[in-house]
Amino acid sequence: MTYNLKKYIRTDLEDFAGYSACKAPELVKTSKLIIKLDANENLYGAAPTVRQAMAEFNQYHIYPDATQSEIRRLLSEYTGVAVEQIVCGAGSDQLIDLLLRLFINPGDEVINCPPTFAMYKFYTELNRGKIVNVPRDASYNINIAAINNAITPQTKLIFIAAPNNPTGTAISKEEIRQILDLGVPTVVDEAYYEFTGQTMVSDMSKCPNLMILRTFSKWAGLAGLRVGYGLFPPIIADYLSRIKDPYSVNIAADAAVRQTMLQREYMLETVKKIVNERQRLYTELSKFGWLKPYPSVANFILCKLLKGKAKEVQHELESKGILVRCFDAPMMENCLRFSVGKPEDTDGLLKALGEMGE
Repeated sequence: MTYNLKKYIRTDLEDFAGYSACKAPELVKTSKLIIKLDANENLYGAAPTVRQAMAEFNQYHIYPDATQSEIRRLLSEYTGVAVEQIVCGAGSDQLIDLLLRLFINPGDEVINCPPTFAMYKFYTELNRGKIVNVPRDASYNINIAAINNAITPQTKLIFIAAPNNPTGTAISKEEIRQILDLGVPTVVDEAYYEFTGQTMVSDMSKCPNLMILRTFSKWAGLAGLRVGYGLFPPIIADYLSRIKDPYSVNIAADAAVRQTMLQREYMLETVKKIVNERQRLYTELSKFGWLKPYPSVANFILCKLLKGKAKEVQHELESKGILVRCFDAPMMENCLRFSVGKPEDTDGLLKALGEMGE
């Protein structure tokens, strides 16, 4: 007897492709030292006090604070936003999911500006919403007029990555204000805020449709612990807190974030090092005649291959122990993205790329 479980599964997930995450270093078949430049992590790692706190922590058998009260208090000091407007989650990914659960009925529309962060589309479709794509221009800039034209009575959310991932493209505060003036609830994803210093926080009091997402994955060296937070209008923060998993920030992550916030000046110094290294990497990549790097204000640089195939270059780099991200989606055909690491990581990448061009 055969039992057909598939007939009980949602039919709209039949063609759901899922998300292609980066390869774990332990799965790479190489004897070389791994240089991980594929996921925009802070390769300086967490602050020393965080590592010490994790080594000494002995409360893993206890449930964490379901309200993340101490983290939110520290974040209120950091952002200047009231504690009641801050919601924490298991990475900003969880908050994207929760926002879509909150706003979207089946068939409602979400405006997306590709190429951009894939999780906006992922969670929209998972929550039975309809993605309305408003493509960026050839330089990966937002088309505000086209966004305005795409708005319908079914439009519930607009997602704007500031700066954009995976292109690193900046967007000005004035451009974001123009989008906010369209009147649709708008999520401004500031995952790379610490690398740009630009934030829309000061606009929250006068823009009731503005919601801001942040993460500890990029600047704070805590990507593996999965902690993000959002700054929301009070009514949205209240709803999100009601529908959120109570223990979404685990107790190890809670302890690590507390230490990070107490040592944030140390971590922001590593951010300065990465920003300086970003400029050096961009300059050096520009010297390769077969690569076209795009300007970036994040902690990575996207390059289009003018000669050769990106996938083959990715595989060759992997054989040398260097992990990078490859893209071949519309408007990003034959592209590689390099995270910015330490100077020695840049040196290793440049040496390997130079050998390919010989």
